[in-house]
This record gives sequence, structure tokens and C-alpha cells, in this order.
Amino acid sequence: MRRPQLLLVPLLALIVPLLLPTAPAAASPAAISWAPCEEDPTAECGTLAVPVDWDNPAAGTFELALARRKATDPGARIGSLVINPGGPGGSGVDAVVRNWLPFTPELTRRFDVVGFDPRGVGRSHPVVCSRELLGRSPDPIMKSQADFDAMLAYNERLRQDCRARTGPLFDHVDTGSVVRDLDALRAALGEDKLTYYGISYGTLIGQLYAERFPGRVRALALDSNMDHSLGTAAFLDTEAWTAQDSFNEFAAWCGRSAQCALHGQDVRAVWARLLERAERGELHLPGEPDVKITPLLLVYNALGAFYGPDWAGLAEFLLALDTGAGTADSALRPLARQAGEEVVPYPAQVFCLDYLLPVRDYREYARHLRRSALIAPDMRYSPLAASMLAACLGQRAPIPNPQHRLRVDGTPTLLVGNTLHDPATGYPWAVSTALQIGREARLLTHEGWGHGIYGNGECATTAVDRYLVSLALPARGARCPAVPPAEVSARQARPPIAGPLPGLPGWTFTR
Repeated sequence: MRRPQLLLVPLLALIVPLLLPTAPAAASPAAISWAPCEEDPTAECGTLAVPVDWDNPAAGTFELALARRKATDPGARIGSLVINPGGPGGSGVDAVVRNWLPFTPELTRRFDVVGFDPRGVGRSHPVVCSRELLGRSPDPIMKSQADFDAMLAYNERLRQDCRARTGPLFDHVDTGSVVRDLDALRAALGEDKLTYYGISYGTLIGQLYAERFPGRVRALALDSNMDHSLGTAAFLDTEAWTAQDSFNEFAAWCGRSAQCALHGQDVRAVWARLLERAERGELHLPGEPDVKITPLLLVYNALGAFYGPDWAGLAEFLLALDTGAGTADSALRPLARQAGEEVVPYPAQVFCLDYLLPVRDYREYARHLRRSALIAPDMRYSPLAASMLAACLGQRAPIPNPQHRLRVDGTPTLLVGNTLHDPATGYPWAVSTALQIGREARLLTHEGWGHGIYGNGECATTAVDRYLVSLALPARGARCPAVPPAEVSARQARPPIAGPLPGLPGWTFTR
């Protein structure tokens, strides 16, 4: 079953409260005109006009793109289930139209499943930038003060280009604004209270909705959680830890399973040898000498495989790289150019308005990298964290949605779920988020691997279904058993990011 495109990715440095007073519900919710979607007429598509700037509604509006699949049993219908598949950059419209999320017949029987593209993403007035300029991005892994200065200068030029091409919305694509769009969507759907499922970056939307609109929550299922309370060092450290944890699990599996193409070999030695070759510029896809594999691309490929996890596929990929025999099915490919295409979507701005990650100079940056390497001796760093840090370097403060500890009070109990060995949104983030929410949170632990608990075995899937349908919560401290990787293959490893990689433009995940 196909899994959604998402990212994660993750977070943080100013601990500054951003909450505005809860806004009253609109007296006359806007109407949505639904029509069959062009890609699949069995789903309905529509739009909802919302302000570019919620603090200055007179400044103009844009169209929020929507998709819906109606409940298959109207007599048993509970209401609308609004979903977000993560990112930043994941399309909720595509998730509904293409059935990316593996919802059970029970959920699709009881709910209209409604997806939306958050502002600045997909069909909702996307942030766009010059393809040519994005193709000239410096290496996100900087090695000198000159590299650091070049990245600062490049980022400033890129921001000016993207702002000019995108328009005023460029400075208003933060998740705090998305939350206000979501409340407008709830009202337009005719729902007194919100029922929501968000995965990965979509959990940040749910967390902040609960904080701002606690009285308008019916049920929020938060799967693979962000932690929006972390500063630069804590963000990089925790991301390095969870990337290394996933590598450790992969290496242990290779050591015990004959299904691993590297079984009987020293996996860490093979990996170190490949990284060294990549450093020297000698690594490329077998049979494709023009497709060079840099150290960052190699680490990104491993991380992408950990999402499923697709350990068998990763082992075959590494063996092909090491021996040069056969072909290697990489999860990363250069982004194909369409004829006449001058601009491409670039959703990294969403993250940069949610997470301020200040780094003063190269000396401080190098200290962060050295610490990451100590935490993650094989992976060296989290490629997601390193790329997002580089993409947001030089972001001016204040940002509209700075990091802070969650203050949720007065909601029904929220379901917070995570796997123990998530490669992107590490388990410590879910524990931290649940503690911040406090008595309004119920943590569900999946003792396995991969990114996402829903669809990852009957235990976790049933628990989420029961919560969304009947508001029934798992017991305190509930844990679901791991699902063997061989059984995960039906879910397929999924790319963590949709489209160009933030901090690494010109490349995209294809798995």
C-alpha cells in the first residue's frame, strides 16, 4: 500500500510565546463549492478563500486547495476527518485524491476524508523560486567561514527571488497561519469541532490548533511528532541521535537476517568505505557515471530507506555501490526539468518561519557538526536537519511562529503516537510533546521502526481508528509490538519530502 510523501523534518530556538487570544468563530462561514477532481472524479475538489495575512484581512485573500472523499456509509457518518500528510511540502489534496494514507474501511465509512494543501504548498499558492538559482545552491555541508558567508549571501538572494515570484504570501506561510486556515476550514465544513489526523509535520498543525482553539477540538490524532520547543543545538542533537538509532537498527538486522544483501559482512565498514569514496568524489550510481553520490546524498538515501523501513532495498543499494556490479535503485534522483519551466515549488520557507535556528559563524557551525558526529558516528548528522539548517541560515528574527513549549489546556485528550525507531521525528520528541501537553495527551508507543504508526500493524491502526471514531483511548502506557520489516514491504518506504529537497535543490526523492 502506498505511503504519503512527507518530510519531517523538524525545529527551534527562540523560546518565545506567540499565542494570540482565541479568535471567535466566523459568523458566516465561507461556502465551499465542490466538484469532481480532474485527476480522479470519484473524489471532490474545491477551494476556500482565506486571508493572506490573518492580522490584516483587508490585504487580500488566496484560495486554499481542498479535496474530499465522502463517507461510504452516509447513515453511519460522524462528520469530516481533516488530514495532513506532513512535509513541509506534502499535499493533503494529493493524499486524498491518490489515496496515499492507508485509512481502513471503518474510517472511510464513518468520515468524509478531507485534505488541504497548506498555504504556500501544492495548489494553495505555492512558494516558487527560480529553478536556475536553486540549481546553484552551495553545498549544505559547509567546511569554512568562506562557505558559511557564501551560504548567507546565497540564502538572502534566494529569499528575494522567491518573495518576488511568490508575492506577499511568502512572509505568511508559517504554521501559526495554517492553524487559522484550518479553523476556517472546520467552520466551512459545518463542523462545530475538529476531527484531525496529521503525520510528521502535520502534527505541528494539530499541536498548535489544540493550543489556540482548545474548545473546538473533537479528536486530534498526532502521528510521528514534531517537538516545537527545541533550540538549535537540541534540534541538531536529537535529529542526529534518531538518524543514528535507525542506522543501528539496520546494521543489527543485517547481522541477524540472511535477507540482508550484506549479511556476513561488516556493515559499518562497508558504509565507512562508501562515505570515504563519496568524499573523494569517486562514488556514482553503477552504470550511471554522471550521477555522482556525495556524502550528503548517500546519507539521505539511507534515511529515505529507514522511513519504511526498506532495509533489504538499502542493503542491495549499498552492495551495488560497493561492488559496482549491477544497478542501484536510488531513492534520490536529479530533479527532471520540464520544457519551459522557469520556477519550481520550494516549501522550505514554511520551516524557516516556524523554526529559528541561529548560528553566528562557521566556528559555531563546526561545533554543531562535531557534536553531531559524536552522537551519530555512522550517519555523521541528520541530513534533514543539516539541510534545513543550511536552507534557513540568515533568517531574520522575529519569525511569526517561533519555538515555544506547548500550552494546551481545555481540550479533550489528544492521541500522541510514535515508533521507537523513527528516523526523522524521534521518539524523544513524542515523549517531550506529550509531557508539554500534559494531562490532555495520551502517548501510544509503537515498538518498531519507520515513520508513522498508522498502517504499521493492526495494534496501532486499530487504536487510532477507535480513538477517531469512538473517542476511545488506549490505556496509559500502551505499547504496540514491532512489525517485522518483511511485513512492512506492503506499506513501502516513502519519501520524506515532496519535490526539491530543502537545502539540497535540484534533487528529489523518487522512492
